[in-house]
Amino acid sequence: MLLVMHEAGGLNKPFCRMLEFLKQPVVVTAEINVNLVALTVMGLVNRLWALSYPRAVVFDEVYYGQFVSLYMKRIFFVDDSGPPFGHMLLAFGGYLGGFDGNFLWNRIGAEYSMNVPVWSLRLLPALTGALCVPLAYQILVELHFSHCAAFVAALLILFENSLITQSRLMLLESVLIFFILLAILSYLKFYNLQKCSPFTAGWWFWLLLTGVACSCAVGVKYMGLFTYMLLLAIAGVHSWHLIGDQTLSNVSVLCHLLARGLALVVIPVAMYLSFFYVHLTLLYRSGPHDQIMTSAFQASLEGGLARITQGQPLEVAYGSQITLRNVLGKPMPCWLHSHKNTYPIRYENGRGSSHQQQVTCYPFKDVNNWWIVKDPGMQQLVVSNPPRPVRHGHIVQLVHGITTRYLNTHDVAAPLSPHSQEVSCYVDYNISMPAQSLWRVEIVNRESDTDVWKTILSEVRFVHVNTSAVLKLSGASLPEWGYRQLEIIGEKLSKGYHQSMLWNVEEHRYGKSQEQKEREVELHSPTQADISKNLSFMARFTELQWKILTLKNEDTEHKYSSSPLDWITMDTNIAYWFHPISGAQIHLIGNVLTWASANVATLVYVCLFLWYLLRRRRKICDIPEDAWRLWVSAGGLCVGGWAVNYLPFFVMEKTLFLYHYLPALTFQILLIPVVLQHLTDHLCRSQLPKNAFSALMVAWFSSVYLVYRTFSPLTYGEPTLSAAELRALRWKESWDILIRKH
Repeated sequence: MLLVMHEAGGLNKPFCRMLEFLKQPVVVTAEINVNLVALTVMGLVNRLWALSYPRAVVFDEVYYGQFVSLYMKRIFFVDDSGPPFGHMLLAFGGYLGGFDGNFLWNRIGAEYSMNVPVWSLRLLPALTGALCVPLAYQILVELHFSHCAAFVAALLILFENSLITQSRLMLLESVLIFFILLAILSYLKFYNLQKCSPFTAGWWFWLLLTGVACSCAVGVKYMGLFTYMLLLAIAGVHSWHLIGDQTLSNVSVLCHLLARGLALVVIPVAMYLSFFYVHLTLLYRSGPHDQIMTSAFQASLEGGLARITQGQPLEVAYGSQITLRNVLGKPMPCWLHSHKNTYPIRYENGRGSSHQQQVTCYPFKDVNNWWIVKDPGMQQLVVSNPPRPVRHGHIVQLVHGITTRYLNTHDVAAPLSPHSQEVSCYVDYNISMPAQSLWRVEIVNRESDTDVWKTILSEVRFVHVNTSAVLKLSGASLPEWGYRQLEIIGEKLSKGYHQSMLWNVEEHRYGKSQEQKEREVELHSPTQADISKNLSFMARFTELQWKILTLKNEDTEHKYSSSPLDWITMDTNIAYWFHPISGAQIHLIGNVLTWASANVATLVYVCLFLWYLLRRRRKICDIPEDAWRLWVSAGGLCVGGWAVNYLPFFVMEKTLFLYHYLPALTFQILLIPVVLQHLTDHLCRSQLPKNAFSALMVAWFSSVYLVYRTFSPLTYGEPTLSAAELRALRWKESWDILIRKH
């Protein structure tokens, strides 16, 4: 009995302690940075106020809105401006707002219909723009500058008119800048933790977040690659110093390097691929951009070519009826084509031709695109039973389906490419020009030398047996006698496998009828072969990525395009929106004083840096070692960020606008308080100059706010200004302020 009571008492002790614990109040303490909270609230108010105004298409919303609609309808598209992550974020806003994608994005200024959730579509850019304000504050703090300097940086971002304008619309620059600043902040926090607590949870969190933010920045726009490269360079320098740290073991150094490689290289690459995976998963329907993709890619989409090719035979056999699409797809997608017209006896330059039947590349689906694969040793033009597949290295003849003439080339100069051979369909004029119609099939993407020629999947080149010339698209447009169709040539002494020499079978059916008239109306016999299953994600990603990088829209001169030299002094602006009745308008125009201050700060930093550097070379240290290291690291980040986001535009061959400068400007703005604090701490040595400098800074910042308020009607689009007030805002002759003529 006593033993039982003792055990019961032992069990009650923890229970009693629990009861005693519950008698005490549960207290949770948290540190709240009031500056950070206040800046976040101000940023949200500043960017989200009257976000749905104007309820009309504003400038590039006409461009991004089309992609949002295509996402809503799951229709495939290609945008040559960059990766899909930014578009997906905008589309996510439309999805949250219940947008069905039904709106015609064809005109700037068009009023949005009621089904368009304007507030939701503009919400994400506005939120990211608002969060840039506290991010700027935290970056300066992590760089070990005072909270006052950090507050100034945040307020300059807050009152920068150009950043506000870009944040309040369905545009991507504010999203890009947010991820750039997040990457910078994350790396700084990681680096500061590196000194005291490496490999802790916080250390891993900020290191991984750096890689994630970098991949998101690149995924929004390729401009994010500039900052990513900068961070990789900084991380490389830090890693180099780490290798030289004798206090660390070899294993520890290896772990550090592997962690950085994982977070800053592997994860960004994996995330970048994931953006495309989601993009291709969402957009599974055929759309208007299909034609620039290969036949295999088109066949992987629902509808379009997939609907045409579904059920067609996979293996090309003797007797197959096929259409041949050129793999290059430039200057436009086209198919091997012939018609009854012949080459003129003499060209305009006096050269003669064979007067044979024309062979061209035609950019439209047409019955004259059909060819029959014939066995040279047999007369039949039908597929035998069982079919005899054509393999790599086999010799074939290509018979034009409608005219039944053989694809031919010979030692006659091509019409527009005199150093290459003319390609024709042979017409027997009973003269000393025999047919030369034998072609060897070479499957370029074969896995073995016995590979079968396959529909859509195989990329083949046709080598002429007699002359070794390769069937090639020259890309030149024929004159009127050739109906402006594209020239086909026989390329002599060809090396390599340029895409203009490669062809793939797009449409295919097994021929069954020997009679010409029956053959013309013959239907294909279905043999199920799901081509889409044969195209892997990596194959689709590689093709889409290549198209994004190489696809070039025709550069047209835009009214508001500008050069990088115009951006520094803001000699240009962009009229984003104009109300035809009230005259209210929105412009991309910056805070003039902030832009000028940023330029001055950059100039002062460079001059002081060079001065200090020269003096230190002479063993003269004007500032303490800690101050010098801070000056170099902060300047390297801010000036380096400005340089890598600005200088590349001088070598870019594309239409440029003022908003391309905004990421670089953001780094310049961060430099302003860096320079101001340095001047206060190290050049104003007595109290009187410090007081005078502080008073000057108060006057300067008040002027920044005044300029912000002055231009806010052009930033927010309201209130409406009179013609006189608009003229007063034209501070530079080069600015295009829209003034209605009554």
